Amino acid sequence: MKNSPNGKKLPASPVVASVPELGLLVRQARKEQGLTQADIAGLANTGTRFLVDLENGKPTIQLQKTLDVMALLGLELVVARKGAPR
Repeated sequence: MKNSPNGKKLPASPVVASVPELGLLVRQARKEQGLTQADIAGLANTGTRFLVDLENGKPTIQLQKTLDVMALLGLELVVARKGAPR
């Protein structure tokens, strides 16, 4: 398990149930890689405002931009049925 920026333990492959949880994981991955929001914004061809909104859990973030940012950080979205073995 890894520690999140707020000290909570996160599993290596967490189940994400909300946009704030996803934002926390994105922020953690970005900081672990020593990148700034401006770095990611430039690489993802988006604005820093989007990164701020994503990391703060804004519920209306754009999915494609989110997936692009996640891919840049080496994260992927996996969809599975609830309760299915992982």
